Amino acid sequence: MKTFRSPRNSSTITGFILLGFPGPREEQILLFVLFSTVYLLTLMGNGSIICAVHWDQRLHTPMYILLANFSFLEIWYVTSTVPKMLANFLSDTKVISFSGCFLQFYFFFSLGSAECFFLAMMAFDRYLAICRPLHYPTLMTGRLCNILVATCWILGFLWFPVPITIISQMSFCGSRIIDHFLCDPGPLLALTCTRAPVMEFLWMILSSLLLFIPFLFIMGSYALVLRAVLRVPSAAGRRKAFSTCGSHLTVVSLFYGSVMVMYLSPTSEHETGMQKLVTLFYSVGTPFINPVIYSLRNKDMKHAFQKFLVI
Repeated sequence: MKTFRSPRNSSTITGFILLGFPGPREEQILLFVLFSTVYLLTLMGNGSIICAVHWDQRLHTPMYILLANFSFLEIWYVTSTVPKMLANFLSDTKVISFSGCFLQFYFFFSLGSAECFFLAMMAFDRYLAICRPLHYPTLMTGRLCNILVATCWILGFLWFPVPITIISQMSFCGSRIIDHFLCDPGPLLALTCTRAPVMEFLWMILSSLLLFIPFLFIMGSYALVLRAVLRVPSAAGRRKAFSTCGSHLTVVSLFYGSVMVMYLSPTSEHETGMQKLVTLFYSVGTPFINPVIYSLRNKDMKHAFQKFLVI
């Protein structure tokens, strides 16, 4: 078990304290009820997309296979943080073990990394469907779709293990309080005995590459899509093309708009309360509203949901 050296105490202590959202007992219970409801609705919403894609043969296409994997990812993304946050609402100590902290750290950022890659692959699929409609069935085959899905998962889980392992081997001194609801690199690096500028720089580089490479790929794909759509002679055809891409663009905007604020520089001086709220938005809020976005803006998903509910 990892130990922490405290200059004021000769004894060693283990684990961290996730401060979360401090407040009176009644407020903690209210937050517990609120986030429990959001968590259950998130599981139900994303689970419904997975079931609809599985049961409706018309949705056995690359676009919806990617969406089902994305929904599966979202379920585990919220599960990496919310259950512990819920437990802490009812706990007096709010302790998380050292191993539990770094496991959460790893899975949260790995799943977030995979989400970036899935959003890029979904944009690539829309590019092929709109810009290469005649060749789409031969280009986006089931085999290629499976390769893209596997690549997203593998890259996501291989992006951060080295720096996370290095951080876990550092010595932590003094206070073990993390003023956050999850194990985040900024607060963790702030608790190390000595500053680690090389580690901070490495984390910034990896985070920047993770965010900007998929984001630029998405923007490039949609620039080509926009050019192709504007060449469509009929207004109905343009509306259909924009409708197909609208849901994905909305999700991309919500996710990247909040994540880029936080992790391009994890040790920057964000106000603690704002940092928690922004992290809460993209880690809990977006997985909660994504199923609503996809179901409301997509006729095929609406029909699949109706069919699934009838069954």
